[in-house]
Amino acid sequence: MRAALVTGGSRGIGRAVVERLAGDGATVVFGYVSDERAAREVEEACGGRAVAVRADLARPDGVERLFATADAVFADRGAGRLWALVNNAGVIDHTPVGEFAPDVFDRVMAVNARAPFLAVREAARRMGEGGRIVTVSSTGTAWPSAGEAVYAASKAAVEQLTRVASRELGRCGITVNAVSPGPTDTDMLRTGAPPEAVAGAAHMTALGRVGTPADIAAVVALLLGPDAAWLTGQNLVADGGLV
Repeated sequence: MRAALVTGGSRGIGRAVVERLAGDGATVVFGYVSDERAAREVEEACGGRAVAVRADLARPDGVERLFATADAVFADRGAGRLWALVNNAGVIDHTPVGEFAPDVFDRVMAVNARAPFLAVREAARRMGEGGRIVTVSSTGTAWPSAGEAVYAASKAAVEQLTRVASRELGRCGITVNAVSPGPTDTDMLRTGAPPEAVAGAAHMTALGRVGTPADIAAVVALLLGPDAAWLTGQNLVADGGLV
C-alpha cells in the first residue's frame, strides 16, 4: 500500500487524480478549501481509500496542517511513509495587468506558487528512495492569454521549482516533474472562458477536442509510476497537440 497526498482534490483534475490513485490501490489524502459536499463525494467514490482534509493553502499553516493530518492518516492505515505528492490546487484571476490590485497578486501567488514550494519542502522531509512529486502547471506559461499575467507568472514559478527541486532531491532517489495541461473541461475553464472560446480551443488542438480531467490524471499517473523512474526535472505538456 502506498501513501499519496493531492492538493485541490475535490473537483476537476484533482478529483480525477485522487480517483485514479485510489483506484490503483494507493491510500490518498487530499486537500480542499471549502466545498465539503464535493469532498465527501470524492471520498465515497473512492470506496474508503481517500480521506478529505480541509486546508486553506493560501496560508502557510494550511500546508503544514494538511501534511500533519496526512501523517496521522497514513500511520493509522499502515500506509507507510509518503510516496507521492501531487500539487494541483490553483486559482486564477483575469484582471488585466494595468488594473490588478496587490491583494489579487498575493492571493494567486500564495496558492499557485508559495503553497507548492512549501508542499515540496514538507514532502522532501518525509519521502525516501522512490518518492514522486508532480506539480500541475499550465500551457499558459508558453501560450499566454490576455488577463492571465499573474496566473501565468505563478505557474512559471512552479516550473522553475520543478527543475531546481529535481536537482536537489535526485540524490535522494526522488523524482520531481510537472504536467502542463492545455484547455481541460473543468469548472475553471467553463467559468473563465465563453463557450465560443472553448470551442475555438478544441478546434485548434490536433485531436479536435479539449482535454478531460481523466486525460490529465493519466499523465500524472504515468509520472508517478515505475516506468517514469528515469524522468525528472521535466514538464510534460498534455494539450492534445495545441502548443
